[in-house]
Amino acid sequence: MRFVRFDQEHLGLLTNDGIVDLTDRLGLGTTDPLVEYINGDYDANEYVDAEPDYDRSEVEIKSPVKRPGKVIAAPLNYENHIEEAIADKDITTDEWFSIEDKGYFLKAPSSVVGPDHGIELPFDDRRVDHEIELAFVMGEDTKDVDSDEAWNNIFGYTILLDISVRGDQDRSNRKSYDTFTVVGPSVVTPDEIDDPQNLDMQLDLNGETRQDANTSDMVYTCADIVQYASIGATLETGDIVTTGTPEGVSELNDGDTVEAEIESVGSMTVDVTQRDLSFADVNVQKGGQ
Repeated sequence: MRFVRFDQEHLGLLTNDGIVDLTDRLGLGTTDPLVEYINGDYDANEYVDAEPDYDRSEVEIKSPVKRPGKVIAAPLNYENHIEEAIADKDITTDEWFSIEDKGYFLKAPSSVVGPDHGIELPFDDRRVDHEIELAFVMGEDTKDVDSDEAWNNIFGYTILLDISVRGDQDRSNRKSYDTFTVVGPSVVTPDEIDDPQNLDMQLDLNGETRQDANTSDMVYTCADIVQYASIGATLETGDIVTTGTPEGVSELNDGDTVEAEIESVGSMTVDVTQRDLSFADVNVQKGGQ
């Protein structure tokens, strides 16, 4: 099944013909209906073949989880991107690190948006890059789990764009601006995917392919990341975990269009806009001055 959150906190099933609205059918009533569905005694299987209530073009697709408790991100998890980052100091600094060195990092939940919202570049004088990643939503609270068991705790898979300001700021700061975590369009349950570690992924920028790889190139698997992260913190239902990006990251600019696709997971088109604000003019002052 492919779950989508759309319009005014509706939960639906995305089919080839449109969207089946589950909200009234299942009696869902919270502002984060996918988490309510995962936590509750619900079963959407009987509606998989139902007649769609909406065409995809008639609704606004939002992030599958409205406000995850945590967004856990794996840095430099593809060998070819590690080589790319070492070669291009605009991508990273001397403080760059991998999971092996310093573990995962966190992105602000407030940075999460759906594909129809779009990406908003915060500054006109700082490089901002795209990064396509396979991500997943946790299906249950998880603590100290072995990697072999971790697969069972994943509710479903999705596409995530990890948008990143380049520079010397802390990594979580550079990657946590509003709209910098684009998730969607749906969350695909594991039964729809033969092998999450063997999926083709591609990102096109304005019609030109920039990132083209397979998830088999990951250094650490999805389950490895869950195992590591669950040692330090309980992964809660609805938390989003993202797995790193392959080589080919490049700069975004006002008016760009990003098309991202992962085999068996889906595709999304995201527009880019620019705020009229310069990083050089933003000063952190003490005492309200």
